[in-house]
Amino acid sequence: MAREFAGHVAWVTGGGSGIGRALAIELAKRGADVAVSGRREEPLVAVAREIEALGRRAIPITCDVTDEEQVRRTAEAIVHQLGKLDLAVANAGCSVSGKIEKLTGEEWRRQLDINVVGTALTAKHALPHLRATKGRLCLVGSVAGIIPLAANGAYVASKHAVRAIGHTLAIELAKSGVSVTTIHPGFVESDIARVDNAGVLHADRRDPRPAWLMWRTEDAARVMADAIHARRREYVFTAHGRFGAFIGQHLPGLAILAQASSQMLIRQKPR
Repeated sequence: MAREFAGHVAWVTGGGSGIGRALAIELAKRGADVAVSGRREEPLVAVAREIEALGRRAIPITCDVTDEEQVRRTAEAIVHQLGKLDLAVANAGCSVSGKIEKLTGEEWRRQLDINVVGTALTAKHALPHLRATKGRLCLVGSVAGIIPLAANGAYVASKHAVRAIGHTLAIELAKSGVSVTTIHPGFVESDIARVDNAGVLHADRRDPRPAWLMWRTEDAARVMADAIHARRREYVFTAHGRFGAFIGQHLPGLAILAQASSQMLIRQKPR
């Protein structure tokens, strides 16, 4: 096992489940001590125990990334307890689905507060500590931030914003020694599609994403850790994710036409 992060201290928001959990454990396997934060204490404690079983230090911290004071206190607590901060991963996020004409203002605010404001606040309060270590900042976006997806306008908008934040920070921090890596996953195993627009998990809900394209979280964590260590400015993964990103960047009209045609076929399908 590579030990690229030996002696490093990492912070992963949304670290209690999904990609966040897998990445926290992968960083620990590569030598890092890891703080995991999120809104639910129980899964954070479980992840911390897994990290400690690998021989690394771990601290679970409950934190709502939309609350700036909580984010500030979390960053300070990590440095106080673990001594420094070398890597911050702004991973906490949610998905609000539905056509734009149907979404409420409350649903829009929840989507943007968590995915956009939460990402920006994590970066803001991690940066003073990352400057001291010439560390790494990682923002977890999505291929949806590059190619539009019908009936997911709020989520797409939030991930476009995350990409914009990442690009802007890369400019602002160019001479600081702090690298900014914005990562855009394709389909990865998670409960994101089973959480409704109010944030309630429905464990029995069918995930509409194609199972044959789904990556395991452990595989996703490995390539993400590689990209972060290499200080990549931007990294897109899975093969289908890269294809979608290429279409979104270079042939946006084709992406719109294909999805519009698909929506028309769905509406015309006999019931």
